[in-house]
Amino acid sequence: MADLKENASQTAGPYVHIGCMPQTAGLKRRNMSALLGEVMVSDDTDAITLDIAVLDGDGVPIKDGLIEIWQAAPDGSYAPSKDFAHWGRQVTDMETGQARFTTVKPGAAKGQAPHILIWIAARGINLALTSRIYFPDEDNKLDPIFRAAEARAATLIAAQTKTGYAHTIHLQGPKETVFFDV
Repeated sequence: MADLKENASQTAGPYVHIGCMPQTAGLKRRNMSALLGEVMVSDDTDAITLDIAVLDGDGVPIKDGLIEIWQAAPDGSYAPSKDFAHWGRQVTDMETGQARFTTVKPGAAKGQAPHILIWIAARGINLALTSRIYFPDEDNKLDPIFRAAEARAATLIAAQTKTGYAHTIHLQGPKETVFFDV
């Protein structure tokens, strides 16, 4: 075992889109009306949009990112529902670097403010990044995670739009988003 050497770390390469979101390469699975992670709400649910942009340290959009979100239902629970999936996955647009989720606004889970957990993978990122998105129309200071972010907590708050919310993730630089070591 002493002669075995550690391999170089590998980043998430361009395969991320094909492996995790095959429709980006024109691939479709048989017998599936929608691919896993595409649809979070049913037609009967009051939906909002959540637009997420991911920018590098120079403010340039990340055009090959993979974003997953995890969230509570409007009642704050994670109980299974036929009308709502607590998880969604999108790739960032190859031209704009943005992803749009059609979801519902989460309720407050026990002891926390309403939030969405976000997970980001892209070429050049050795370990996927985890953060949270909070809402400007909620009392986020009740949330211990939000309070722990202190002076940089503003990097976790989405902006309200006509159809829901928009949030920009900054991977580096003076506006760098707070990321969690999980």
